[in-house]
Amino acid sequence: MQPVDSTAPPPAPPPAPAAPARRLLPTGTVPALAIAAIGAYVGAQLVADITSVKIGTAFGRAVDMGTWIYPVTFTLRDLVHKMLGRRAARVLVVTAAVVNLAMAAYLAWVASAPSDPSYPFDEEFRLVMGPLWRIVVASIIAEVVSELVDTEVYHWFVRSVTTRYQWARVAVSNAVSVPIDNALFAVLAFGSLPFLADDDLTLPWSAVWDIFIVNLTVKALVSALSLPLIYLSPDRDWSDDPDDA
Repeated sequence: MQPVDSTAPPPAPPPAPAAPARRLLPTGTVPALAIAAIGAYVGAQLVADITSVKIGTAFGRAVDMGTWIYPVTFTLRDLVHKMLGRRAARVLVVTAAVVNLAMAAYLAWVASAPSDPSYPFDEEFRLVMGPLWRIVVASIIAEVVSELVDTEVYHWFVRSVTTRYQWARVAVSNAVSVPIDNALFAVLAFGSLPFLADDDLTLPWSAVWDIFIVNLTVKALVSALSLPLIYLSPDRDWSDDPDDA
C-alpha cells in the first residue's frame, strides 16, 4: 500500500456551471419593408379617420372622404401578414384601434381646452376636430372586426386553398372583410338603433342603405387598385408558419 503524500495539493474544485446564454433577437428579424408597412397601415387609418369629417361626393352621392384611403389598409394588413405572420397581423389591428381611440380622446381634450385670446379659430377647431363619439366608436368597432376577419380569411386561403396567385388571396380576403366593415359602420354610425333612435346622427334606413352602397362601391374600387402592393415583398414559406394553430 502506497503512503499518502500529505504535501500534495488538494484536488481542484469542479468548474462552476456556465450562465445560461441570453436569447437575443437576431439582427434583421423584422424586415425594413415590414416596418414601413406597419407605419403606413397605422398612418392610413389615422388619416382616414380625420378626413372622414369632410363629406364629399362620388357618383353624385355623398361620401366621407376617408373612404378613399381606408381600403388600402386591408391590403397593407395582408402585406404585414405575409411578412410577419398571423399573430403579428392581429397585434397590428388591435394596436391601430388603440391608437385611433387615443387620438380621438386627445382631440376631444384639445378641443375643450381654453384657447389663448390671440387664437381666432377656437370655435372652428372645436367644430372640425372635436370627435363625434358615435362615429368614433362605430369606426373602431368596424375596423377591428373587419380587419380580424380579413386576417382569418387570408390565412385560410394560403393554408387551405393555394399559395399561388397572391392577388387572389388579397382579393378574396378583401371581398369578405370590406363589406363587413361597411355594414357595421353604416349601421352603428347612422342606423335607427333602439338606444339611438333620437340621436342627431340617426338617419332613415333608406339613407343608411344608400351610404352602404356608395361607400362599398368606392372601397371596392380603391381595394382593387391596391392589390399590387402585396407583391412588394417575397412570399413566405407558409408550411412553416408558427402562427398556424
